[in-house]
Amino acid sequence: MDEAVGDLKQALPCVAESPAVHVEVLQRSGSTAKKEDIKMSVYKLLNRHNIVFGDYVWTEFDEPFLTRNVQSVSIVDTELKAKDPQPIDLSACAIALHIFQLNEEGPSSENLDEETENIIAASHWVLPAAEFHGLWDSLVYDVEVKSHLLDYVMTTLLFSDKNVDSNLITWNRVVLLHGPPGTGKTSLCKALAQKLTIRLSSRYRYGQLIEINSHSLFSKWFSESGKLVTKMFQKIQDLIDDKEALVFVLIDEVESLTAARNACRAGAEPSDAIRVVNAVLTQIDQIKRHSNVVILTTSNITEKIDVAFVDRADIKQYIGPPSAAAIFRIYQSCLEELMKCQIIYPRQQLLTLRELEMIGFIENNVSKLSLLLSEISRKSEGLSGRVLRKLPFLAHALYIQAPSVTIEGFLQALSLAVDKQFEEKKKLSAYN
Repeated sequence: MDEAVGDLKQALPCVAESPAVHVEVLQRSGSTAKKEDIKMSVYKLLNRHNIVFGDYVWTEFDEPFLTRNVQSVSIVDTELKAKDPQPIDLSACAIALHIFQLNEEGPSSENLDEETENIIAASHWVLPAAEFHGLWDSLVYDVEVKSHLLDYVMTTLLFSDKNVDSNLITWNRVVLLHGPPGTGKTSLCKALAQKLTIRLSSRYRYGQLIEINSHSLFSKWFSESGKLVTKMFQKIQDLIDDKEALVFVLIDEVESLTAARNACRAGAEPSDAIRVVNAVLTQIDQIKRHSNVVILTTSNITEKIDVAFVDRADIKQYIGPPSAAAIFRIYQSCLEELMKCQIIYPRQQLLTLRELEMIGFIENNVSKLSLLLSEISRKSEGLSGRVLRKLPFLAHALYIQAPSVTIEGFLQALSLAVDKQFEEKKKLSAYN
């Protein structure tokens, strides 16, 4: 197989320069089929469908074996870097196949027993988790945020594999996502952990995601707080020791660390506050030495992040409110879902922004609805991704309240819901 791929790359020089096409195969939870057998059947499927236009998903199969054992076959992430997407000839591409099953159990809690109370220090998921399935695709950004984050982690693994001297070239396995609330920073961290677990399934048998409860560990300034941090990270170290696991440590609202510095300045148990901050930074420095760990952090208040921590972050990525183009894509995915569920009926085809650009945004019977959606997207600028995902629900609840509605009727309701959202924002800001 490897020789055949090598010959193919020599015959087609462009293949060697092009990134692999990633195909994610979701194996049914009850399936016990061997991955090699699934792989062979999926290759046959791909051979029958050589040309694809961007991302594509199969959920129905002609072959009984795939029907019994596979829930979906997805060509993914083809548009992360492509500014001008082109048809993809799968027969002329390197195919990276990722077969995985979802863990249905949900999160467990990591508790630290103290004399006075039982502290929930973290939530713990085994990845890939059913809870995060589809989360990566639901997050829409304008810049190449997702591809940059994927590339970063792949480079850390390469440097570790090649034994690059970390005294000469430093990397800390620490990612910091910062920006206003509601922009999807925490969701992106969870989605990235899920995506990398799937992408690296041939290397690691499963993923572990530990979301640390920052306020429990970093904001209780009693004499045992430094020991709590050490206890928490000892549990994480136990997970890292399993080299078949890829471990992600998520510290949400990492500016909580800075609260310790502020407590020092205010004179509130300064020695203990410093002890906690030092314990966290020391533990991060210890676990980042392991090749199978990635530390993911978020902050809503960039200027308040602890300087000592910022210095440790390899990537400091700003996540801001979505632009009109990103909002259009968010709304379009919501409308597609409502059409699939027949709440919007009958189904009608919406043009993408790129297709609208190709026709010069000229209005006709085909483009009319998409142009209206584009207009609604422009006036939605300034709303967070969290709010945008709620607006289709609010549009229905406030202005439709019927089992089904035409897409024209729904877009009118969505436009009204956007106006109402800005009215409410204005009223709230008046109180403040």
